[in-house]
Amino acid sequence: MKLPREFYQRDGLTVARELIGKKLVTNLPEGLTGGIIVETEAYMGAIDAASHAYKGKTERTKIFYSAGGFVYVYLIYGMHICTNVVANIEGVPEAVLIRALEPVDGVELMKRRRRQDNLRGLCSGPGKLSKALGVTKSFYGADLCGEEIFIEDDETLPVTATKRINVNYAGEAANYLWRFVALGNAFISV
Repeated sequence: MKLPREFYQRDGLTVARELIGKKLVTNLPEGLTGGIIVETEAYMGAIDAASHAYKGKTERTKIFYSAGGFVYVYLIYGMHICTNVVANIEGVPEAVLIRALEPVDGVELMKRRRRQDNLRGLCSGPGKLSKALGVTKSFYGADLCGEEIFIEDDETLPVTATKRINVNYAGEAANYLWRFVALGNAFISV
């Protein structure tokens, strides 16, 4: 069952923690793919120097300011798409980066998209999982309550919190324990 809009319309930290164990799915013309979310990071807008919305609304971040339940995608290093879930209510810019998945549906299609056979490394990073699921820049603003990309309720996994990855530029925000991982899961990012 798809998560309802209300799931996303809570604070980003709660959404980030509770996404662990849910299944992220894409349903595209070439096939359905999906995986269990095993790693997330919360980005908390104006109070978080690591957030793209920290310095206010821009053309790039306008989706952050919508009501929760939409997709925010962006390109890093000029080549990798990162998939994020917009959280909270309209006007409160918070989002959750999906950092890693445990592949479960459409695994062969994911392997073809990534040109990769190693199951453990298939979705063990934000760029990897986006490519495996067929997520492109065109997903910016996609509705998670729609048919093309959505999150299903799945299982409850034990979760631990750690510092986020690659946000050393963010001063004290680099030390916030806003990364959530499924405890002991072999599919988290390296």
